[in-house]
Amino acid sequence: MIRSRITAALSQALDQTTDLDQQTCKQLAATAGEGLSHPPSRDMGDFATNIALTTAKQAGMKPRELAQAIADRLASSDLPIDRVEVAGPGFINLFMSHHWFTDTLSQILEETECFGQSSRGVGQKLQVEFVSANPVGPIHIGNARGAPFGDALASLLETSGYEVEREYYVNDGPYNTQALNFGRSVRVRYLQALGQDQPLPEDGYQGDYVTEMGQRLTEQVGTQYADLPDDEQTAYHFFRLFEDEILQQAEADCRDFGIEFDVWFTEKSLYDEGDIDREVSSLLERDMAYRQDGAVWLRTGQFGDEKDRVLVRSDGRPTYIAADAAYAANKFARGFDRVVYIFGPDHAGYVPRLQAVLAACGFDLERVEIIVYQNVRMVRGGETVELAKRKGQIYSVRDLIEEVGKDAARFFFLMRSNDSHMDFDLDLAVKQSDENPVYYVQYAHARICSIVRQAESREFAFASEPDLSLLVHSSEMALMSKLADYPHEVESAAQTRAPHQLTTYLRELTQLFHQFYTNCQVLDDSDQATSTARMELVRATRQVLANCLGILGVDAPESM
Repeated sequence: MIRSRITAALSQALDQTTDLDQQTCKQLAATAGEGLSHPPSRDMGDFATNIALTTAKQAGMKPRELAQAIADRLASSDLPIDRVEVAGPGFINLFMSHHWFTDTLSQILEETECFGQSSRGVGQKLQVEFVSANPVGPIHIGNARGAPFGDALASLLETSGYEVEREYYVNDGPYNTQALNFGRSVRVRYLQALGQDQPLPEDGYQGDYVTEMGQRLTEQVGTQYADLPDDEQTAYHFFRLFEDEILQQAEADCRDFGIEFDVWFTEKSLYDEGDIDREVSSLLERDMAYRQDGAVWLRTGQFGDEKDRVLVRSDGRPTYIAADAAYAANKFARGFDRVVYIFGPDHAGYVPRLQAVLAACGFDLERVEIIVYQNVRMVRGGETVELAKRKGQIYSVRDLIEEVGKDAARFFFLMRSNDSHMDFDLDLAVKQSDENPVYYVQYAHARICSIVRQAESREFAFASEPDLSLLVHSSEMALMSKLADYPHEVESAAQTRAPHQLTTYLRELTQLFHQFYTNCQVLDDSDQATSTARMELVRATRQVLANCLGILGVDAPESM
């Protein structure tokens, strides 16, 4: 990768021209390599770095003197550089050799779907847990943003060589608050269907689907459950009656959203298999938990939490913290080098507490990542779409897929950084025009496929060997430069956990392709050599578009 080679050359140049120790030179060069940028105009070079400006004081040199010393050494290195220039107060501009651009095309067409992959994470096993919605109804739009984010992040990490397992955690424990609320709601609707005057709990679920479940239950069992006491055990019983049905729908919705989980892990299994009891006993034995007032407390106050937290209540019921501790122990027992939790905005306040719980349980927080995504506002016709699951009107993931399609849904969710709020414009998502970002990108891929079909139907006569040195037009050079950036974009997005960078890359690549297509005739009967070279560029662009869309879980259509 050219950026890594430039970084190595910068490190060597610093080592030769300054009194800085070798380790410092490497660190400074690495930072500069990450910040390599494309100047606003290709007349100013293909890459630029301000390493001399940021390092001069530390090196005890004037910025331009340091920049020139570095430039001289870069120019004499074996990098595919045509020339290096020092500009302004000490910027270094690099002009890449033409064969570097054309070699990239050859590499793309040789590696095809493997282009952009790296071995950075080879030998490391990661788990990414995401969505994990409570099984109390259709997957809610409030959880939907985390679905394509988690899936795309997992794909990015796989592209970087990591072994990745996707997991859905089913919150179905016997003391889960939402499961019990849902069970109480179903019970009330069941009793109402039997003709009893029963009020829905204040925090109950009001969705029409709950009413339908209650009515269906009366048809199936009649009055069999009418006399069950109004307690937690009964609430859990009613929850369990419909859990499998809800999970089957969730699995189908995720599949239609382009997501296949490797593992569906149930909270209930932690109780059934004794994981929670074993973890609590272990914590007591290690004095990381203690008994007080009939309850068992975890010493989270020693690890940044505002106070110690109850693991087991005085009546013997474990808290959700106990389940979290047992679940984390189970994760690491499965041999993951790193585990990634992806939470919605409603869990943001729980992050410090979870970190304290994991630390108190003895887990290495360096091996734990917790990523929180922010709220999304669904907008149609300028009006906010109602999202509340407990109310009668629900806008679910299924509704979204049916309205805008899987591809638009995924692409739109991934266009913004997960840590920023976003508006999802439902009207824009269904537009078939360049205003719609996913349509704009997919149309570029379809257009290239059309060019290939056109060449085949015309039995176009290409030259026997591509002469890529003919690709010198500014539009061709800009497109090749963008294609060459792809491996760096993938690695950067993976390491910074930022899939949205790839949606930006795709839009920029698409814009450059359309400019090239406007300015350069691809199929020219009077110039076989140039047409052959341009077809190589077109095919390479199609490959990178397909590779990048594939990471995001978005289709690359051959026609539109």
